[in-house]
Amino acid sequence: MSGRDISVLVDGLAFAEGPRWHDGALVLSDMHSHRVLRIDAADGAVSVVAEHDAPLSGIGWLPDGKLLVVAMDGYVLRLEPSGLVVHADMRALAPHGINDMIVHPDGWAWVGQFGYDRHAGVTPAPAGLIRVDPDGRASIAADDMMVANGMGITPDGSTLVVAESAGRCITTFRIGRDGALSDRKVFADLPHAPDGMCLDAEGAVWAACVTASRFARVRQGGEIVETVEFEPPRRTVACVLGGADRRTLYMLTADTLGEEDLSRELMTARVERARVDVPGAGLP
Repeated sequence: MSGRDISVLVDGLAFAEGPRWHDGALVLSDMHSHRVLRIDAADGAVSVVAEHDAPLSGIGWLPDGKLLVVAMDGYVLRLEPSGLVVHADMRALAPHGINDMIVHPDGWAWVGQFGYDRHAGVTPAPAGLIRVDPDGRASIAADDMMVANGMGITPDGSTLVVAESAGRCITTFRIGRDGALSDRKVFADLPHAPDGMCLDAEGAVWAACVTASRFARVRQGGEIVETVEFEPPRRTVACVLGGADRRTLYMLTADTLGEEDLSRELMTARVERARVDVPGAGLP
């Protein structure tokens, strides 16, 4: 992304994930500090929205405005005035843990899972994308996903876009009026594993390519039309388009791959940002 300045908004986080532009601020999970943070885009001031006793990842909001957040040991939590409570227990559907999440304006949430024991050196295996209804009921929405990870929803609410990290591809589904998924298609095959991502107003996807140390703007069909490159060992984790005009690309980076002890010891995660030409659209 030559000619565009990159600046650091926040430094010294453990491992930032799941960025969302919400109510005029950046909201994200600091995964291994077990917190959800709100960050003022003007001065980088950080406030704690919620805390838990396990790593946190994807976040979103129900139609009534209540925050949902993924606890990676198998729960979706809901923020009530008293604190975080269990909204959905998905341990039976995801025995190896869950990660990112997107919440539809009508209240359905889709949650990705690892599907294999990543700590034991096991080869990634297909697993289901999980749907959580507004009342907390959980079910498998789509089978055979290769580590469903970052997700987005188009502005009209009709299409779910999913990064399959182990599949090195981005996949789309049509969202039915009842929240059911159908018409699975490959949006793009990629040379590197996609992680957290967001959509823009031209129908392209900005995706974090975590092992390649870059953010890539990808069009349907797989053409990479822009990149933001970082020097290894800097890892690129997730991104979102925000700001008043949604033309600021907020990029989450770190010097680790998310190992809990190392992330907490080094505290190298940052929120970095750059201005782009095409504004964000849809969710996140």
